Amino acid sequence: MRNRAKYVAFFVVPAFALVGIFVVYPVARTVVLSFLDSDGKFVGLENYIRVLSSREIINLEGLSRGFPLGALVHNLLWIAIHLPLTLALGLVLAVLLRNVRGGAVIKSIIFLGMVMPMIVGGVMINFMFDRNLGIFNAFLKIFGIPAKSWTAYPDTALLALIFGSVWLWVGFSTVLYSAGLETIPKDLYEAAQLDGASALKIFTKITIPMLRPITIVVVTMTLLWELKVFDIVYVATMGGPGGASNVLALQMYTYAFRAMDFNRSAVVAVLLTMSTLLVSLPLLRTLRDDQS
Repeated sequence: MRNRAKYVAFFVVPAFALVGIFVVYPVARTVVLSFLDSDGKFVGLENYIRVLSSREIINLEGLSRGFPLGALVHNLLWIAIHLPLTLALGLVLAVLLRNVRGGAVIKSIIFLGMVMPMIVGGVMINFMFDRNLGIFNAFLKIFGIPAKSWTAYPDTALLALIFGSVWLWVGFSTVLYSAGLETIPKDLYEAAQLDGASALKIFTKITIPMLRPITIVVVTMTLLWELKVFDIVYVATMGGPGGASNVLALQMYTYAFRAMDFNRSAVVAVLLTMSTLLVSLPLLRTLRDDQS
């Protein structure tokens, strides 16, 4: 027993030490930094008030005049548009490709957007919405809509990034829903068909409820990604034009490495961390309750 304790200590203590050095200490230091000024003096909530009242985070004038609306509002828009599209498309594609010949190959192609580095994805989104080279404009020409570079205009830049990111992320939900569909007993479908249930009723009464744990996982992971999205915006637009596509993670980077204001950057980091905890913990608790 004593030798076993030594072996456990030999492996556990270094792991805890690494977590403390590279996780716990940076998080604690960031929280402390958010309450200090540039001279290291305690200023309470002054930094939080400065950040939350700045036009970069919430632009009240933009709410009536249009973009930019502020990084926080842009993240909320990202969630409001990207999340339901990703869930719906992933579920529909998983159901449609379930019994299709070559469905596994099609799913692999769809999943390519997920395994692709998001920096490359940002470059591709720029090409997708480019005036001369973009496939999106080529599609719009069919309906006589004039072409333009969608990421270059304040009123369309953020929407272009959001819809482009759906293509990059939908493979994640498709693969998870496909795996979830395989766990649903076929007896349920056969019994429903014998009772004369329609395909729509089977989908709404059996498929969707049985996929509830998968949906919680997809929602949690997608929300976390939407809150911390950075690389796509950085590569495609750098938050422009005029801050019209700025997001919280990019604003944190801007405060730290352009304005050299690490205190305000720490505030945004704390806000992002609190947001992810507020989102993930209730969803994970719901998933645990469903499984118990």
